Amino acid sequence: MATLIVAFPRIEEAKAVRNLLVRKGYEVANPCTTGAQVINQADNLSDGIIICGYKLSDNMLYSEIKEYKPKSFEMLLVASKNVWLECQEEEILCAAMPIKVNELLSTIEMMLQTQLRKRKAKRKQPRRRSPQEQKVIDDAKALLMNNNNMSEEEAFRYIQKCSMDSGNTMVESAAMVIDIYSEIR
Repeated sequence: MATLIVAFPRIEEAKAVRNLLVRKGYEVANPCTTGAQVINQADNLSDGIIICGYKLSDNMLYSEIKEYKPKSFEMLLVASKNVWLECQEEEILCAAMPIKVNELLSTIEMMLQTQLRKRKAKRKQPRRRSPQEQKVIDDAKALLMNNNNMSEEEAFRYIQKCSMDSGNTMVESAAMVIDIYSEIR
């Protein structure tokens, strides 16, 4: 589950929102009062949502936090409605001050569901190999084709099967094939 980071200029506000979210069952990091704290916490987590005010105690604006945060984090700005126009172009969701609990919770839940859908879609996409990784696989296929009279497809399937049987990646299995043939020489 994604972690929520709560940041407001006054520690009392940040703690109150954090405690509310913890009571509702969300995983929430330590409350923050500065933008530097937010970025530091976000850098140490894989993904989540940053819930923050317009300006924090170190004078860092929400827009600066957005610029420095990891891409895996979404933002929810809690501010007055006159600030919302700035956020439309920046893909930041907003919640009105004063905070309405049900509105805040439903917005967070919607954001978490969106992140979950994105994560699932990303997992379904095949991972792209770097040119170096592809070269290792190509070299292993060439060795198998030359030494074992295999077609390119048969060599690929062999490496793929070795990978599946051993629980290693294709690149690791290809490297093992190369190592075996280098020992034979």
